[in-house]
Amino acid sequence: MNWNLLIGGSTVALKPKGKGDWREETLTRMRALILEADPEMIEERKWRKPSNGMVGVPVWSHDGIVCTGELYKEVVKLTFAQGASLPDPSRIFNSSLEGGTRRAIDIHEGDKVDARAFKALVKAAVARNAAS
Repeated sequence: MNWNLLIGGSTVALKPKGKGDWREETLTRMRALILEADPEMIEERKWRKPSNGMVGVPVWSHDGIVCTGELYKEVVKLTFAQGASLPDPSRIFNSSLEGGTRRAIDIHEGDKVDARAFKALVKAAVARNAAS
């Protein structure tokens, strides 16, 4: 998978570094679904700090932040910035459910994510951003 992004004539590496395990594979798979759901999605890395190895957090945006992806020891977390306002008939959100704005999906090793439901969430987030 090509994790490079062309920004202003410069290539920026977006591939997570240093994990090399199921978490990286999972994030790569979810990234592909995000781009399938919205080919015009903008990818970038934000919030570079020592706790994330200075590689930053992958952020996907279209008319505002759609979601972020973070690798933790036990989970890959995809947080939808406006998730609380999105329809989730498949109940794919399983984390940060008590918040008034964000919702997240925690993916543990071996978990299967419903690709159709996930892409529907991405599309709903893009539509919500466009309407704001």
